[in-house]
Amino acid sequence: MFASPGPELFQFGPFVLRWYGLLIAAAVLIGLNLSSRLAQQRKLENGLISDLLPLLVLCSVIGARIYYVAFEWHNYAATPLKALAIWEGGIAIHGALIAGTLTLILFCRWRQQSFWDVLDVLVPSVALGQAIGRWGNFFNSEAFGIPTDLPWKLFIPEFNRPIIYSNKEFFHPTFLYESLWNLALFIILILLFRWGAKHLNKLPAGAMSCTYLLGYSLGRVWIEGLRIDSLCIGALPPACEGGIRIAQLMSGVLALAGSVGLWWLYGRKKPLPDPGFRPN
Repeated sequence: MFASPGPELFQFGPFVLRWYGLLIAAAVLIGLNLSSRLAQQRKLENGLISDLLPLLVLCSVIGARIYYVAFEWHNYAATPLKALAIWEGGIAIHGALIAGTLTLILFCRWRQQSFWDVLDVLVPSVALGQAIGRWGNFFNSEAFGIPTDLPWKLFIPEFNRPIIYSNKEFFHPTFLYESLWNLALFIILILLFRWGAKHLNKLPAGAMSCTYLLGYSLGRVWIEGLRIDSLCIGALPPACEGGIRIAQLMSGVLALAGSVGLWWLYGRKKPLPDPGFRPN
């Protein structure tokens, strides 16, 4: 059993340093360093990742917030300005992935780079960043699952529990499940990248990206089934009974896309269509 020490690391006057913000900043810096190294090995343009990352992070955060608010509009309709209060929580990774992909397509067209080559050096950092960032949910006592008595159960303060579970104290630490899943996926992607570096022409552009889509989505499907704060269509959390969990639906679509991509690359032995441009 374990419990969160709270969302704030320390406070000095009006300045408050929150664990979530610190973890996100750490994930961005680690991702910048990692993807820059991978880009060098892929012989991509020098400075490409450092030019891309600030824009990518900004657009991804905005996309994550828009996505969340769109599906939770019933909570913002009366006070629309609250939709801007991102510091109060409420972002969705699938919104970040959609916005980030669109941003990357436009960036690659502008810089005349291969979309798939650039995406391949980014996805290990994305997986690692998700593994790190999920611990922000731990410190905020959020994104937890249904009640449980398992040895690794997570204590949730009463003010963070849904009303129907107000008499329950311990819940599935779904943030931990996803963090460990993403860490394992990161290791697989790095091993795959190293294997590809030693076996030229056996790891085509796009293979790592498709592996990420498939791997992350398969994990998210089963983990989301345990959560009690899912975005839903046709029902409301925490039960989501009779409704559709948006994250599971999106994960199913992305898993299918990743599977089709891998089949196209290795079964048909054809390159994926490139939304960007390759350098001359």
